Amino acid sequence: MNLATILLQDAPAPEANYSSLIMIVLLFVIMYFFMIRPQQKQRKEIEKQRAALAVGDKVVTAGGVHGKLKDIKETTYVVEVADGVKISIDKTSIFAAPNGTEDRK
Repeated sequence: MNLATILLQDAPAPEANYSSLIMIVLLFVIMYFFMIRPQQKQRKEIEKQRAALAVGDKVVTAGGVHGKLKDIKETTYVVEVADGVKISIDKTSIFAAPNGTEDRK
């Protein structure tokens, strides 16, 4: 048998109960408020922190490397991870160091 005929043979009448449609819509609303919206807020907060970074700030890379910001370029940051050791990091993979974090030297 064709899959379409199997699916359509027990299709409810147009005047059927809309409770299943309401449940699906409710599920999407719940997913939006508990999953999507908080992630959007968190992403905006991280972008705001990145825009506020200045030379000399302590930062942490996505890989966990701690250092001080030495230069800001168009798409990258130059981070000093030890005396005289500088690395170039993409702007999307760097975060401001949490308060109380000290240099690892």
